[in-house]
Amino acid sequence: MDFNLNEEEQAIHDLTAQILGDKSTHERLRQLTADDDRIDAEAWAALAEAGVLGAAVPEEHGGLGLGYLATAMALQQVGATASPVPLLSTAVMGAMPIAEFGTDAQKAAFLPSIADGSVIVAAGLYEEGTLPAEPETVAVADGDGYRLDGVKPMVEAGLDAGMLLIPAKTADGSCAVFLVSTDAAGVTATRVDVTTRRPVARVELAGVQVGADALLGDGTTPGAEIVQWIELRAQTAICMMMAGAARSSIELAAAYTKERKQFDRPVATFQTVSNRAGDSYIDTEAITLTAWQAAWRIDQGLPAEDAVSIAKWWAADAGFRVVHAAVHVHGGVGVDRDYPLHRYFLMARQMELTLGNGEEHLAALGRSIAAG
Repeated sequence: MDFNLNEEEQAIHDLTAQILGDKSTHERLRQLTADDDRIDAEAWAALAEAGVLGAAVPEEHGGLGLGYLATAMALQQVGATASPVPLLSTAVMGAMPIAEFGTDAQKAAFLPSIADGSVIVAAGLYEEGTLPAEPETVAVADGDGYRLDGVKPMVEAGLDAGMLLIPAKTADGSCAVFLVSTDAAGVTATRVDVTTRRPVARVELAGVQVGADALLGDGTTPGAEIVQWIELRAQTAICMMMAGAARSSIELAAAYTKERKQFDRPVATFQTVSNRAGDSYIDTEAITLTAWQAAWRIDQGLPAEDAVSIAKWWAADAGFRVVHAAVHVHGGVGVDRDYPLHRYFLMARQMELTLGNGEEHLAALGRSIAAG
């Protein structure tokens, strides 16, 4: 197992770090929040120009033809800067499944515009009370195409997307995945404000007519398998983002506790503070290494389900613990909503809830061990 990045992967990592470090500064993000801008358009355009958005897009469709790991490394930097760019939804949940399962016509139609940043993709995987691969949204055959009806209550980047990826239940009860333009008649996206202060969309599909060519792929791969394929990569990407957010949080805490003094001593020298910093460092290393392992196995085409469960447990359980400790050692400054740490706190909380309860991941590992 070799976690060393190749030249292209390292370049994507470094380019993303440089672009987001320059563009997504604290002052810039504060202004975006004040202006209610959901996406940092300048950073998004710069990522597109540098080739980051198309890292996993095949070269014949305007991308760089790199593997999953390159984009995962870019997403670690998105987490490290708390940058409001829809790289997860567009690159991982949009471009990758189209490149993997799409027909030649679908690849030619969508991938170039994703790679150049002109189209944002949002994936409406989740519904209330059911699994993503078992949707309640329905797709009824209608003439030469389908009619879609249903609700996707929490769609990240759904307010800005030009295209939606929608799993739906067909007449035989199986799952199929559709590519739906947000301009299609019957598609409504309503703003939903969440704790991160980055709104998501409630997407309603009311009699949305799509052609047969909107069905992702040629029908040989079951839609449930496609959804699970996307979930595995999206969840690992969130773990990578958590690794970046955790590392930035402890760096903020380290810098602050070295400068803040009590009793004429930096608070970093107090045993309780140094112990919490040490625990946070260990947690952050564990989050990073397990996320890298999961991403590497996916990139290499190896079975990754257990590795992803391990990474999810560390990200969900330890990620929030790291940012919580960082808030504590900052004292009153830690609860200042205008201080950069607050963004990481909110981001980590959202990612923890998105990944699910840590006990769920341990149970999944237990079932895997028992079966194997």
